[in-house]
Amino acid sequence: MEWLWVGSGFPIGCLAVGFGVALRWLWVALPALTRSFTVPSKGRRDFGEVVLQKVCRNVGAGVVMLVNMTANDHDWLRQFTREQSQDAFTALVNRHLNLVYSAALRQVRSPQLAEEVSQSVFTQLACHAAKLKPDTVLTAWLYQVTRHAATDVVRREARRQAREQIAFQMSDMNDTTAAWTHVEPLLDEAMHSLDETDRTAILLRYFENKSLREVGEALGASEDSAQKRVSRAVERLREFFSKRKVTLGAGGLAALVSANAIQAAPAGLAGTVATGAVAASTALAASAAVAITKTITMTTLQKTIIAAVLTSAVATGVYQTHQVSALRSQVQAFQKQEEQRAALSTQMLALQGERDRATNTLASLAAENAVLKKHPTDVLKLRGEVGRLRRENTDLGSTSALSKITADPELMKTLRADTKKKMTGDYKTFAERAKLTPAQTDKLSDLLADDTVEGIGRVTTALRDKLTPEQINQTFDAQQTALREQVQALLGPDGLAQFMDYTRNLFATQLAGQLKGQMTGTDEETAAKSKQLSQAMQEEIQAAVTSAGLPADYQVMPGSNSRSVASEQEGERSLKLLDDIYQRVAARGSSFLSAEDLARLQEHRTTDLQYTRKNLTMSRLLMAPIAN
Repeated sequence: MEWLWVGSGFPIGCLAVGFGVALRWLWVALPALTRSFTVPSKGRRDFGEVVLQKVCRNVGAGVVMLVNMTANDHDWLRQFTREQSQDAFTALVNRHLNLVYSAALRQVRSPQLAEEVSQSVFTQLACHAAKLKPDTVLTAWLYQVTRHAATDVVRREARRQAREQIAFQMSDMNDTTAAWTHVEPLLDEAMHSLDETDRTAILLRYFENKSLREVGEALGASEDSAQKRVSRAVERLREFFSKRKVTLGAGGLAALVSANAIQAAPAGLAGTVATGAVAASTALAASAAVAITKTITMTTLQKTIIAAVLTSAVATGVYQTHQVSALRSQVQAFQKQEEQRAALSTQMLALQGERDRATNTLASLAAENAVLKKHPTDVLKLRGEVGRLRRENTDLGSTSALSKITADPELMKTLRADTKKKMTGDYKTFAERAKLTPAQTDKLSDLLADDTVEGIGRVTTALRDKLTPEQINQTFDAQQTALREQVQALLGPDGLAQFMDYTRNLFATQLAGQLKGQMTGTDEETAAKSKQLSQAMQEEIQAAVTSAGLPADYQVMPGSNSRSVASEQEGERSLKLLDDIYQRVAARGSSFLSAEDLARLQEHRTTDLQYTRKNLTMSRLLMAPIAN
């Protein structure tokens, strides 16, 4: 075997193709140039014989067995290496570009990254054309180099996404810390403002993280009563903070208290406290026994002297306790300062490392640039060719249906799994009512998850092709028809009818369930009001949909309606329709809801509309095609 090592530097043969590539193409290409390839040293033979004898793998990373090359590839490579012929190299690129680009696209799942890989592969071909053996099969060589270059790009993108995720999590952590700094000074005062039962419920639920069943057992109530008690107590805390200009939602406040209310005590404090308490109690008991015995025989003067001594001792103990508390506070402050200083030192070292790497990279690129400037004519030719290739690749990318979501297979896999889990929870009651088997329940969740994923692809297509509202309706009508057919095949006609009815009323049922825990009154009264609210919401939804001339199974919740994401006009229409439904339900609810219940409903309406509008905007950004 003869070994052909590809070095990290650029041979003379690659000078004609390097400079016209943007700096980021070179950065991606450099790691791939460090790989090695093996070439058999045997002479030429019949093609079939060579192939049969050389079907094997080498365990070395980046090593491939190369076999005979076609006459045209060999002639073009020889012409390029001897004469630096741009036409010969262009012919090679035109012949193999589709193979390289397609292989790269399958692995990196992004047109832009596939362009980077393609540029890297042909740059390596230009650099090492003179070193390839005459019996090399260029197609196999390019395919293997494409695989390694794509692997490098995928790893680089994974590292970049990981860094972005860490930065996002750090941002969320900072936001939570900032909110806690406003809540912490007022928390104990707010807890004191609650009555004893509510305070106990909050302590058990969020300070000790007990379940609602455990909270109910401790309070001598049912789990539902404990949930209502906790919800009302959290709402009273929220009102307390709102009066002091600390604005938080009930859910956010509960999460803050649960995460931060209990802090870890200093290491070793438990042992110190336990030992000190036991010793103190023993000493006091012994002193009391001795004092009682001696007091019987004491004179009045002796009692007076001992009382003065005891008073002095108590005063001294109080003073020492105060001093210890002050010193402990100072030690904690110093510890926090030391932790902050250590964090800043770590950040400084990281920034210095980034600066050094950037400096080294800049120096390397500057040196390469200086070498490439010696051949301006070849650079200009290459620039024109690269421009043409970029235009062709851009045309390919602009017709792609990949979005920021669908371009990442792992993200799509996670999204589908989360969607299936959510659908299983949303349709649990339906599965019980319809008496579905576990297999039918799982299959139904799969159908709904697949329908959601397909809707994402249709939204991306609609945004890319700028479809009209009529075309959008046709697209999603066809999707809904296909879903109904699949559900009917799984559950039968009666099951489909039950499914459609349950889906139509799902939003009203969930809304009533969310507000039930915040309603005033006894358990029986809140259950009755929740049922009336759900019925009113169902009737108003049906009336609004019929009045607008929409299908009976139209989803009024914009976040669950793919049409609202695909079209801003449809999204605004859905938001207005939802707002009108809330207003009608509030008007009807005045007959059976209390003033406090109506205020909760209006607050939920405002929050729901604001959140839905932001969610639609974010969904359009994520589902928009990558290349327009």
